[in-house]
Amino acid sequence: MNIDSKVGDSKDGDTKAGASIPVIRNVGIVGAGQMGSGIAHVCGLAGYDVILTDIAQEPLDKAMGAIDRNLGRQAGRGRITEEQKATAIGHITTAVGMDALGDVDIVIEAATENEDIKRQILIDLCTKVRPDTILATNTSSISVTRLAAVTDRPGRFIGMHFMNPVPMMKLVELIRGIATEPDVFEAVRQLAVSLDKTPAAAEDFPAFIVNRILMPMLNEAIYTLYEGVGTVESIDTSMKLGANHPMGPLELADFIGLDTALAIMQVLYEGLADTKYRPCPLLVKYVEAGWLGRKSGRGFYDYSGDTPVPTR
Repeated sequence: MNIDSKVGDSKDGDTKAGASIPVIRNVGIVGAGQMGSGIAHVCGLAGYDVILTDIAQEPLDKAMGAIDRNLGRQAGRGRITEEQKATAIGHITTAVGMDALGDVDIVIEAATENEDIKRQILIDLCTKVRPDTILATNTSSISVTRLAAVTDRPGRFIGMHFMNPVPMMKLVELIRGIATEPDVFEAVRQLAVSLDKTPAAAEDFPAFIVNRILMPMLNEAIYTLYEGVGTVESIDTSMKLGANHPMGPLELADFIGLDTALAIMQVLYEGLADTKYRPCPLLVKYVEAGWLGRKSGRGFYDYSGDTPVPTR
């Protein structure tokens, strides 16, 4: 695969006078969780050299295992060949800490949806990478402009919000901060296209497009459960059969992670100052209890057995 034919180089044209589209040949990723490993998966499969980093070796090993399994599923379904699977894995290396990111063209921050954690990562990251390296955040709700402001390169900073699970979902939201340069936006847009994704531009408002619409619906489903209007099973069945949704809202909330859902609702509530975005008290209680959904083994469903069982 010839990456240069898919991602702009200095001959691809200017987005403004005197500005050429930055070349992206390799990718750094900070955070080896579900999102970071998914981004590494699609970047490796597209032919980019990837450095996947985290604070310890254990999550990196877990991520590489997940990438291998998910590529294996794609190969088993005939979507890729075994050779493509092996090549993709060969493009991905792992590293503890961010020192290995010194010579990458773009770094995608994919840490947990916590602004303080993201800000500290970005501050530290600026001391590790080249001055011309593009920084992107996979935040699903936090102000891109505010995150960009803690870096030494607000003009080379952008939101690149992948959907979960990354290998399956086609959309990538691209969010300009107030200072994001047009050529940087275009380079990242072309990167998304080269990953076989469809980019959609979103303005830098709380939760952007998808989560601005999706999370209040999930929160309302939790209110419906909280107020006794329906059980977990009846709510999910109603939305699957009555609205033709592939997953019920409570099942989807468990899949996303109840802590992530709560964090996004808090961003909406605080950022827009509207009571319609108030997180449901039941969602808060579940997160306080550590019932975070699939990743913790319990949320609105109990995942300890072969088949998920509703918990209410």
